[in-house]
Amino acid sequence: MTSLNAPLAGVFPVFQTPYEENGDIDYAVLAKEINWLLEAGSDGLVMAMVSEVLRLSHNERRELAAKTCEIAADRCPVVISVGGESTRIAVENTKHAESIGAAAVMAIPPVSIGAMEQELFAYYTAVIESVAIPVIVQDASGYVGKPMSIELQANLMKTHGADKVLFKPEATPIGPRLSALRDATDGKARIFEGTGGIALVDSYRRGIVGTMPGADLIHGIVALYKALEAGNEQRIYELSFPISAIVATQHSLDAFLAIEKHLLVRQQVFTNTIVRGPVGYKPDEETLREVDRLFDRLTAVLEKP
Repeated sequence: MTSLNAPLAGVFPVFQTPYEENGDIDYAVLAKEINWLLEAGSDGLVMAMVSEVLRLSHNERRELAAKTCEIAADRCPVVISVGGESTRIAVENTKHAESIGAAAVMAIPPVSIGAMEQELFAYYTAVIESVAIPVIVQDASGYVGKPMSIELQANLMKTHGADKVLFKPEATPIGPRLSALRDATDGKARIFEGTGGIALVDSYRRGIVGTMPGADLIHGIVALYKALEAGNEQRIYELSFPISAIVATQHSLDAFLAIEKHLLVRQQVFTNTIVRGPVGYKPDEETLREVDRLFDRLTAVLEKP
């Protein structure tokens, strides 16, 4: 597990938000999920896109962030998503995250507009300069918004420093853009993989410092990351094939949410698969049966001595 004072690195799962049948956040199940993630070997925790932050009210978002830091206590660093549709909102979210004990924040750009590059630079600069903790620049264009240029991201790090500005790039093509960011920062950028694990092997070879997958595959991701660190090529591909096949079924944000919550129910962490609506995708029974078959294969690999 990452020390609270050490640079962020390793496996930082983005937790899914559980709901009671009436739609309220289920904090008892959230505590169970967080404990389960830490017991599985997570180095830290993240509240971000698949935590449904864009579907929470202002008060819910602040409360969920505070509860997450409270439940994690001093056991691991917590990263809180703070992006907003205006610089003012993002800065207020950022200051709140620091005040409740977050080790770092992560910010997506505004999603309702295609902001001009100089506007985005000012947006991120305001967020970065508002707190002492690191800021992870998240290009979430794999789900929402449009890609940010490599030049913009590199300039943010060069202006504010590699210890203050980290990255989670999710624009396609993942591998070449990750390498371009690495090269544009002379190899100094601290980059987290953010594709649920489907690009983890390739991204690791390109120089990432960690990964931010969903919670559902945590045992497989932790084992895969350890295999990558050990250079165990056979183990790497035994694990990455079923993980990648499962993540390949998660073709949109709503697909990630539905399938991840299905697998969390299967592992007796969640009690239901409720996602805040309206949603743009619901898996059919044949999809879920295939996901279960793939998860069985991953489980068999994990159980091998």
